[in-house]
Amino acid sequence: MALFLDSADVADARRAMELGFVAGITTNPTLIARTGRPAPEVIAALCAVSKGPVFYQLTTGTEDEARRFHALAPGRIVLKIPASLSGLRLVATLSGEIPCAVTAVFSAAQAYLACQAGARYVIPYVNRLTRLGGDGIALVRRIAAILGPETELLAASLKSPAEAVDALLAGAHHVTVPWKLIEEMAEHRLSALAVEEFARAASSSG
Repeated sequence: MALFLDSADVADARRAMELGFVAGITTNPTLIARTGRPAPEVIAALCAVSKGPVFYQLTTGTEDEARRFHALAPGRIVLKIPASLSGLRLVATLSGEIPCAVTAVFSAAQAYLACQAGARYVIPYVNRLTRLGGDGIALVRRIAAILGPETELLAASLKSPAEAVDALLAGAHHVTVPWKLIEEMAEHRLSALAVEEFARAASSSG
């Protein structure tokens, strides 16, 4: 059960890796575009910081793009390929030699086909589905029920600590969240109050 950072920001990546328990980094084209830097440069920088895998999402959906980015850090790059018939065909072509993740998954049927194509990860968009009128947590539960042992469920599009935990309780193997959400998951109002009480007790006992 691993925690991934969802960010293309190298400063966020450094902070996350310094924690010592973040397994790797996931990115997408939107996050990379926000950096204002070329995608190969961003991925190379993240690989230099991350101790674990770095996920890169294909933008052209071609085998050439897949192999070019895999070559940046062989054995470290996981290719994110959006769910579609052509995407699944590419996963089936590459998965024997390059780890692939089928992303933008919105149905259990897509997850089943991703498993058949040899994907190492299936990535459902939990909160996005819920915002569009579906039930993202129910989708995680359905996917978890049908995945084979070779495919792991990595829940993405999580907007609160509660939603991240609900995804894990529903059967997600891993979650990926932005740095801000990692900070929120670590803190709780009652924890802060308890620490204050301990500090007062310690000072009064002299």
